[in-house]
Amino acid sequence: MASITIDIDLPEGVEITGYERRGKGHGFEVTWPWPERCRCQRCGHEDQARLEQSGKPRVLRHLDVWGQPSFWVYEGVFHRCARCHHRQDLIPPFKRKDASYTYGFEEHVVRLLIGSTEEDVARRLGISAETVGRIVKNQLRDAKPIDPARVILDVGMDEISLKKRHKLYVTLLTDLTDPERPRLLAVKPGRDEAAGRACLACLTPEQRAQVHSYRVDMGVPFNNACQEGLPNARGVTDRFHVAKLWNETLDGLRKKNHAGVQGEVVACGAEGISLADVGDASRSGEPDAAGPGQAGEAVHAATPVADAVPPTGAFQDDL
Repeated sequence: MASITIDIDLPEGVEITGYERRGKGHGFEVTWPWPERCRCQRCGHEDQARLEQSGKPRVLRHLDVWGQPSFWVYEGVFHRCARCHHRQDLIPPFKRKDASYTYGFEEHVVRLLIGSTEEDVARRLGISAETVGRIVKNQLRDAKPIDPARVILDVGMDEISLKKRHKLYVTLLTDLTDPERPRLLAVKPGRDEAAGRACLACLTPEQRAQVHSYRVDMGVPFNNACQEGLPNARGVTDRFHVAKLWNETLDGLRKKNHAGVQGEVVACGAEGISLADVGDASRSGEPDAAGPGQAGEAVHAATPVADAVPPTGAFQDDL
C-alpha cells in the first residue's frame, strides 16, 4: 500500500489526530492542551476550568497543501463560570476570536500581498477582498512581541499595496533565516524610511546586531533604514526587483517615439519626399502653389512610399 508524507509546521503543543481528504481539500483533525484555569469574561472570576465539549466540529482555513486548500477541524470546547454560570468558548492558541482561519493563514495572506493587491490575493485563495483587508488590519493592530531569544540572521523588508489606485501601503519585516519557511516579524503602516525604522524597532539591539543580511528593493528609504538599524548586515537586492527594473527600462526604450525615425527621408519611387510631407500631402485635397499636376503626383506617391516603409510598430519592436 502506497503512503505519502505531508510536512506541516505546527504551533507548539498542537497535535494532529486525524486526516481526511474531501474533494480538492484536505482536512486535519487537531487538538491542543486545554488550560487548567480560566477567567470569566463577564464577572472576571478566575477558577479551575470547568470545561464542556459542545460536540460540534469547528473548521478553520489553514495553509494550502499541494496547491489545494486545507482546513483544521477541532471540537468546540467552552468554560462555564462557577459564579455567574456564564458560558464562553475556549479560543484555541492558533486562531483569534471570531475568525475562521488560523494565524498561519493570516501570515500567508500578508506575504502574498507583496507585489499584489487585495483583489488579486482574494481571487487566488478563493476568499473575499474584505477578508484580506480584515486580516491586514488585524496584523497592524495586534502586533505580537518578538521573542528576545529568537535568533534572526537574515531579514527582508518590502511594502504592499492594499488597494489599486489607492495610496494605502504597509511595510513588512520578514524573518528569512529559513528560506523555506519565512516568518512575518512586523507590519507597520506606510512605505517610507520611518516605517522601515518602526519595523526594525520591534527587534532588540542584540537581534539587530546579529543580522547578517537584509533583502530590500532598490529604493532609498528601506536601504537607509536597514543601514542605520542593522550595523553588521550587508544589503542584498532581490532578483525580482532587478528583473523588474530591467524590463521597465527596456519597455520604456521600446515605446520611445524617436523624432529622427518619424522624419526620415525614404529612398524609393518618390525621392526627396519625407514621411511628414507624405502625410501632409495625403491629408490635403487642395492643390498647392506648385500647381495641380505636382500636387497630384505627390498624392499618388503616397501609396508606394507607405508600402515601402514598415508600420510604426516595426520600428518600436526593433529598438
